[in-house]
Amino acid sequence: MSQAPDHPRDPFAWNAAIALAFLALAAIRLTIPSKPFFDEVHYLPAARTLWALSQPANTEHPLLGKELIGLGIHLFGDNPLGWRVLPLLFGTLGLFAAMRALWFASVSRFASIAGGILLGSDFLWFVMSRIAMLDGFMASLVLVALWALAGAVRENETGRRRLAIAGVALGLAMAAKWNAVPLAVLPGLTFAVVRFRDSGWRALTTARAAPVAGITIWEAALWLGLVPLAVYALTFVPAMFYVRDALTPGRLIALHRQMIHLQDSVVKPHPYQSVWYQWVANWRAIWFLYEPVDGAQRGILLVGNPLTMLLGLVALVWAGVHGMTEGRRDALALFVLYVASLGVWMLADKPVQFYYHYLLPSTFLIGMLALALDAMWQSGRRVLPLAVLLASVALFAGFYPILSAAPLANEWSFARWMWLDSWR
Repeated sequence: MSQAPDHPRDPFAWNAAIALAFLALAAIRLTIPSKPFFDEVHYLPAARTLWALSQPANTEHPLLGKELIGLGIHLFGDNPLGWRVLPLLFGTLGLFAAMRALWFASVSRFASIAGGILLGSDFLWFVMSRIAMLDGFMASLVLVALWALAGAVRENETGRRRLAIAGVALGLAMAAKWNAVPLAVLPGLTFAVVRFRDSGWRALTTARAAPVAGITIWEAALWLGLVPLAVYALTFVPAMFYVRDALTPGRLIALHRQMIHLQDSVVKPHPYQSVWYQWVANWRAIWFLYEPVDGAQRGILLVGNPLTMLLGLVALVWAGVHGMTEGRRDALALFVLYVASLGVWMLADKPVQFYYHYLLPSTFLIGMLALALDAMWQSGRRVLPLAVLLASVALFAGFYPILSAAPLANEWSFARWMWLDSWR
């Protein structure tokens, strides 16, 4: 008799436990510093102004991220908790969504759980989940969309609902920050390419084909094309009620021309600016905070986990090779997402760029590392995957004091963690 097929159990409980553990760790000293730090000095005043509906502010970015920061202030007060609670909750949601997306893409418990451990112990994701900036909202909403898309492909019977969720999430991600735009166009294009590849010109009429059976290409265009654009546009509705210089529907396109101009007009050099190849090499860190504050010397360093950022580059090559030669669609999808999200910064005309722009590409890098470790795990070579997970957590624990604004001994304490001079 043939052996029964393997049906791995859904690691939902593990995913939830990892997300809750991350939430608990990230909540420690969330209100320290008790004053705005780094780019909070730009986004907090903009959020207050937006919620007061007084006038345009921080107009180089769309509104949703500032609307969410303002919601936190409205619910919890204009204090450090109110500033940062929504970024923390969205960071936790993004981590959970990443694990669920890996599960539906690979149907591997180990890949899903390993991905959660690696992303949860990734310094970059942790720090960006604890600051009132726009990038965390954007990245988390992209991951929610990928969770819904992977679920639609895996479970076609839920395809319509999941594609609708993906469309809404993609629209909200673009409305948080434009970094999501290059990724938002990929799902619809991919759906069309796969449908035409499998069905030829019948793709225009049939619903009985990949990637989501039961959904016509026209319905997919609705969920993955029109819905994201409509949701994005709706996030500008509050601007129509400003006391001064209110937005009108006819000025929406002109506003976007102004936003593009403002994005390109930032040319003044910044001591922490960097470029894409420095992000890939984990070469240029940013001190979000390093000063005496709240009764002690404290620091918050934005840098990638040195182990997983470098091993991730090996996994990037693995994913590209196996995705293109062995039909590993999960690996290929992450490879394409990484190239697209990083490639926009390689080609962008934006003169001043920062390491936090690597947040989304590094997340996809972590996903590829999880899949590469899973391939070793499934082949029976389990020592190295476990060692990588333990080492990632150990490094996170070692750097935790300067990721979470813990009290330090003195002003020279930072030197303990400066593995590279470029991190100083």
